[in-house]
Amino acid sequence: MLSNSENAISCAMNSPCVFCKFLSANDTGDTGGHQVGIYIPNNILLGMFRVLPVRGKNIKEPVRIHWQDGYETDSRVTYYGVAKNESRITCFGRNFPFLSPDYTGALFILVKNHKSQFFGFILNTDDEINNFLNSFGITPASVGQLIKGSRGKLDKSAITEINAFIERMNGEFPNSKTMSLEARKIQDAIYDHKEMVTSNPDQKLLDWTDMEYKLFHSLESAKYGKEIKSGFTSIDDFVELANEVLNRRKSRAGKSLEHHLSEILKINGLLFQEQAVTENKKKPDFIFPSQEAYHNPDFPLEKLTVLAAKTTCKDRWRQVLNEADRLRDDYKYICTLQQGISSTQMDEMEAEKVVLVVPKPYISSYPAEKRQGILTIHDFIHRVKALQS
Repeated sequence: MLSNSENAISCAMNSPCVFCKFLSANDTGDTGGHQVGIYIPNNILLGMFRVLPVRGKNIKEPVRIHWQDGYETDSRVTYYGVAKNESRITCFGRNFPFLSPDYTGALFILVKNHKSQFFGFILNTDDEINNFLNSFGITPASVGQLIKGSRGKLDKSAITEINAFIERMNGEFPNSKTMSLEARKIQDAIYDHKEMVTSNPDQKLLDWTDMEYKLFHSLESAKYGKEIKSGFTSIDDFVELANEVLNRRKSRAGKSLEHHLSEILKINGLLFQEQAVTENKKKPDFIFPSQEAYHNPDFPLEKLTVLAAKTTCKDRWRQVLNEADRLRDDYKYICTLQQGISSTQMDEMEAEKVVLVVPKPYISSYPAEKRQGILTIHDFIHRVKALQS
């Protein structure tokens, strides 16, 4: 029997139009501002539902959605053009189980197949979420858009830089560190805002991550496009190529965040060491200021900091609890691209002294009463700088 994520992957792979996003606290009712429905960007209305939003006009379109576990809903796509200029999927029925506060941060996937039928999936564990995202070669920073059907177009300058890189690679994929480095170079060269690494590191991290996503898919298309268009001589050839693509997508998952975050920390002048060894050969992603300081019993405990980098952390946040025994009773930090976690889970984190470090634009997806306890990347940098000064 296939898991929910496997069913979602299979359905999405065989359909022309796929949208996904993380459920925010507002979507699930885990905040006082619940709007009763799943928010979707206005541009998705036209791309997925063929509805053109017109400011000053409310539009309602029925949509039947087939969900996991046999649920079906006669839902509605509603564009609130009179007062809000926003769109939501509404009308799920009283017994619909997937929009409770516990599903804050879950990945919502909506698939439109070739017959214009809609299928919905909600994945609520890190393993399920990452299995789906990795299969399409995307990161949590790349959700909130169509991942099949009509991806955002690159501007001419980006196309020129990316094509030049693809030509230098001669059809081969670089390792993850080189891919991340090239994405930063291209993004910085095109938009010329290198100063944002220090003035707005939160946005810079997202910009670099997004460029790497576009760079990877462009290189993928260049390497496999002709072979796919020309067809296959056997099923075995097709399966072999499909496995090669999927394995490469999965193997690079998680590295992008670490590479870009390391560059940001370095440029901001922090002292740190990556993959430093602690007790029992554990290796936290980042230790501040160094492995040597961590193992020096005379080094002040209050000047040590440990940071994990996890693309999602709905349940994986517990992995940081035993990565550094010296800091077991002190604060541990996790930098994540996760967009939303339930109030219940955040209460558990608080009890274990785990602090989230989240790009500033994502903080609004968390429960309102928990946002004050979340650090932006800018906040974290200044906190560690104060310890190291």
